[in-house]
Amino acid sequence: GKDKQLIRDSWESLGKNKVPHGIVMFTRLFELDPALLSLFSYKTKCGVASDCLSSPEFLEHVTKVMVVIDAAVNHLDDLHSLEDFLLNLGKKHHDVGVKTQSFAVVGEALLHMLQCSLGAGYTTALRQAWLNMYSIVVSAMTRGWAKNG
Repeated sequence: GKDKQLIRDSWESLGKNKVPHGIVMFTRLFELDPALLSLFSYKTKCGVASDCLSSPEFLEHVTKVMVVIDAAVNHLDDLHSLEDFLLNLGKKHHDVGVKTQSFAVVGEALLHMLQCSLGAGYTTALRQAWLNMYSIVVSAMTRGWAKNG
């Protein structure tokens, strides 16, 4: 009901191109946990966040993350239909050395981005609605991570 509408409306209000919002999110992520930068060892070595954030490989990752959130928002009524996709995504994160506790930090960064973008529209109810959805996504990814292929 209301929670799903809050999520759908807020996500839609970010506009068609979600990449700039993804960059805000990852900028915050690296502020919260600078060690995560080392996981993005592209040709352009991510010594500092700005190097990383402007590399094409990184922008591709940001784009993929926005697509995953988009999929979750579009499947709020049947998140279980994303189960296999999310299990596989969790496994991929395991394989590149992401620890499951980092998923929580990503959640913090996501909420920060929403707060920046929505301003007064970012309410306690909206925050909780997003947290609820995010926790379902993360629990599926964590199961995939733990299966470890």
